[in-house]
Amino acid sequence: MLPFPEVSELAEEVRRLFDDLDRTRPVAWRSAAGVYTPVLDVVERRDAIEIYVDLAGVAAEDVRVLFKAGTLVICGCKRPPEGSTPSATAFHLLERSYGRFARAVRITTAIDVARTRATLRAGEIRVLIPKIEERRGHEFAIPVEKEN
Repeated sequence: MLPFPEVSELAEEVRRLFDDLDRTRPVAWRSAAGVYTPVLDVVERRDAIEIYVDLAGVAAEDVRVLFKAGTLVICGCKRPPEGSTPSATAFHLLERSYGRFARAVRITTAIDVARTRATLRAGEIRVLIPKIEERRGHEFAIPVEKEN
C-alpha cells in the first residue's frame, strides 16, 4: 500500500488528468457523465509487463496514461453515442456504461519507464512496460579516484 502522501499526490494527478479531459468535452456532457470501470489484465513476461484494458468505444484522445510513484494509472472517459444527451433521448434499455474511469496498477519490478508504450487498437489499450535487470541487492565495486 502506498504511504498517504503518495496516495494524495497520485489522486491529485488523476484529478489533473480528468480536468485535462474535461476541457475537450462540451459542458453539458460533463455533468451527465457517470463512472465506468473497464476490465484489465496484467501479464508479466521475462522482458516486460503488459497491461491490457478493454476500452471499446473509447477514442485515443479520451485516454491518459501516467506513471508516478511506482504506479501506472490509465484514466479517461467513455462518451455516450452522439445525440444521446439525457434531455434529448428516451432510453429503453441501457446496459453499457459510460463516464470517467481510472485504473491503477502498482509496479514493483525494475522497469524502463522511458521506453514504455501505450497503443489503442480494436477497443483495447495495451501498455508495454519493458523490464530492466534488478540491481537492488547486487554488489557493486565502486572505484575510488584520487583527487588532485
